[in-house]
Amino acid sequence: MLKKTMLFLASITLINHAVVAQPIKHSDQEIKQKVETLLKKMTIEEKVGQMTQITLGVILDDSTREVGNGLNINKEKLKKAIHTYKVGSILNSTATALTVKQWNSLIKEIQDEALSTPNEIPVIYGVDAIHGVTYTKGSTLYPHNIGLAATRNAELAKLTAKATAKELRATGVRWNFDPVLDLGVNPIWSRFSETYGEDTYLTKKFGVGVIQGYEEDGLENPTAVASTMKHFIGYSDPANGKDRTPAYIPDIVLWEKFLPQFQAAIDAGSASIMINSASVNGIPVHGSKRLLTDLLRTELGFKGLVVTDWEDVIRLHTRHMVAESPRAAVKMAVDAGIDMSMVPKDFSFYEHLVDLVKAGEISEQRLNQSVGIILKLKYQLGLFDNAYHESEALENFGKAEYKNLALQAARESITLLKNDDDILPLSKNAKILLAGPTGHSLAPLNGSWSYSWQGDVEENYPDDNKTILEVFEKTVGKKNLITHSYTGFNNSKNYDIDGLVRKAKKADYIVLALGENAYAESPGALDDLNLAKNQMNLAQAALATGKPVIVILAEGRPRIIRDIVPATKAIVQSYLPGSQGAQAITDVIFGNYNPNGKLPYSYPQYTGDFSTYDRVYLNDVQQLKPAVLTYNGYKPQWPFGHGLSYSSFEYSDITISKKKLTGDEQLTVSVWLKNTSEFDAKHAVELYISDLFASVSPAVKRLKAFKKVNLKAGQGKRISFAINKNDLTFVTPDLKRIVEAGEFKLTLGTETINFHYQ
Repeated sequence: MLKKTMLFLASITLINHAVVAQPIKHSDQEIKQKVETLLKKMTIEEKVGQMTQITLGVILDDSTREVGNGLNINKEKLKKAIHTYKVGSILNSTATALTVKQWNSLIKEIQDEALSTPNEIPVIYGVDAIHGVTYTKGSTLYPHNIGLAATRNAELAKLTAKATAKELRATGVRWNFDPVLDLGVNPIWSRFSETYGEDTYLTKKFGVGVIQGYEEDGLENPTAVASTMKHFIGYSDPANGKDRTPAYIPDIVLWEKFLPQFQAAIDAGSASIMINSASVNGIPVHGSKRLLTDLLRTELGFKGLVVTDWEDVIRLHTRHMVAESPRAAVKMAVDAGIDMSMVPKDFSFYEHLVDLVKAGEISEQRLNQSVGIILKLKYQLGLFDNAYHESEALENFGKAEYKNLALQAARESITLLKNDDDILPLSKNAKILLAGPTGHSLAPLNGSWSYSWQGDVEENYPDDNKTILEVFEKTVGKKNLITHSYTGFNNSKNYDIDGLVRKAKKADYIVLALGENAYAESPGALDDLNLAKNQMNLAQAALATGKPVIVILAEGRPRIIRDIVPATKAIVQSYLPGSQGAQAITDVIFGNYNPNGKLPYSYPQYTGDFSTYDRVYLNDVQQLKPAVLTYNGYKPQWPFGHGLSYSSFEYSDITISKKKLTGDEQLTVSVWLKNTSEFDAKHAVELYISDLFASVSPAVKRLKAFKKVNLKAGQGKRISFAINKNDLTFVTPDLKRIVEAGEFKLTLGTETINFHYQ
């Protein structure tokens, strides 16, 4: 102990009278040697403990758990976890967010205990900081992933991740369970908002950007945290739309659409991966050696930490019914390839795994593989050098620039879906009636994982977070704002139709704030994707007044509103825009910001039609009458990539560098883009490629590149993209990715051009 203490003291310097630990960068070889040396000292029990992750509640006083202040660690429970069960990882928060000081104190008490063990192995602590530091008071919350994808600005998403890493590191937590790389292809799924939408390429680009934001400064530095790509694989397309239920996805589709983003994230160096809680094609992923070892480790080359999701090892026995006992479930999961079990409420995983090793059913060498990976990450994160919060990290918490970043991200995410007769932007001198359940509540703007798991506790939100009503009032003044929106999404006053009709008589416009209250994971389950009847009735009543109606949607998934779309004058999709969402929405409504968001999914029109934009040609063919064929199989309310602006744009003069692309050559495609309006604007240019004929039915089109550009009023620019054969590939039935000779079509806006690959 003395030797390690002296080493730590030798690595600190005095800056502005504060003791600041300088991060130590260990080489891969140094870490490898340290891990090998430590493994030789460790008992079987210590190794199994490193593979065990428990939730914070296990070590809290029962009274603390009820109150949710997270301060009273039960010392005996902590000793039991650390000394008896050798636990190597803890996760989660209490019922509400903690202050940075509370987090620091919590981490210190845990690490003090961990460093008093014979081998002085620190605990690695993990949380879901998925759109900002979700469990810390005073942190900044950004738009959820679905909104970030709408920005078509991966660099902006990367900046939000960098800010999140800085604020999370200030708490003492160095492991973040983000980003979600699941595809948002089933809009009824309750975790849809955590995805980057329905497109593989979009998910890949944003996922890689966010991983870089978390990790690229170097894990040892106080501005970085370890990322976790999740949930491997096929989690987001359950057959019944409910969370943690079976998916049936052919391998060719898994490999084509669900796998490339994970390969890209692995190549980008993501430190860890979390596993799909459910099953794919009848096989629970937590028990699949084919997916976790043969595919993930061998084919994709992942070297990092594989962590389970919540309670998913024992559920191989209790829910999936593929393991005959909890002990058999542990053996199955470890044999499949998991490194750490999020147990998380007891020590059953530890007890069974110790028994399995001592019985000779799992080798100690198998433990060494997983424990070596866990220890390596702890060394990379600098936990062995300093397991506590870093004072220089504290300086990065709560900066004003984070709020500016959150506002920029929210503004760029907001997507104008409809704007008949250019009714928007509204005049600040008009008489406006603001009504609806999302107009005067914070939870619908922030969604899940917002100062609590579900995000629906209004009193948890910081005082400086504003509702739409509050920002509207500041923007247009009390004399121009008539309010019929009340605190609390479920407040019955929000659905008072008579009151709305009466107040509408004094208004020039009605702005309806509709959508969803906050929810997370399984509690957000739906049986009907239609927007709730009480909201639809409110909208129908507003439309019946004859006053122009503008709808603002704050929702984590696209709720069907088909019946009110035709008569509504304008519709604004804000997704879950975060702590600066109300300001961003107001800026768009009143013209202080020119909207430029693009839908990251196909907004469905019907509950029985969830086709994605990259469907195959056969999807489009329908025979609704005998002997009469139609080609309207893809009929969303609004298509993928849709998004209006207060500006207008003209595409022309598409050109390519060559008509025939051969071998590994590169082809450049460009188009002239002009802002034909009187307003400066940002605009996302998207390149789509269509394979006209292939041995596997090709998609109608697929996104292969995008670029956000700034155009002054009246300005034109030539926008260029480079492609090669890798952009033309597809997966064959034997799960090989190939490219075939043939004709392809390129689409940029309204312009198309064909070329041949040979």
